[in-house]
Amino acid sequence: MSYYFTTTIKGSFETTIDRIIVELKNEGFGVLTTIDIQQTLKNKLDVDFKKYTILGACNPSFAYKALQTEDKIGTMLPCNIIVQELSSNTIEISAINPLVSMQSVKNNQLKDIAEEVSSKLENVIKNMSNEK
Repeated sequence: MSYYFTTTIKGSFETTIDRIIVELKNEGFGVLTTIDIQQTLKNKLDVDFKKYTILGACNPSFAYKALQTEDKIGTMLPCNIIVQELSSNTIEISAINPLVSMQSVKNNQLKDIAEEVSSKLENVIKNMSNEK
């Protein structure tokens, strides 16, 4: 089992970001953070890097359940989704698979929550792929 779900689509980078935010919302997630890696690396290291954005997504009800089950689980929140430009108009979208990332936490209640969140994030990636 892979630690991420991924798909590659054709389209513009900016449009893909907008679409993934809509797909996340459709599955009950909001985007808490947006990290522009390209700009950050340019500002901090003065290096050129491809378009690469990390979205920190959160489903509040699942986050609340997870925090009630395991109070240190916040170290693994939010769920990260990356959008990166592989080449002109070729965009890869990848999302963490919480089921894999949470295997190190030995808590069966948390596993059930992670399975549900994993299913929702996998749906997001599949829906992006289906809209090619």
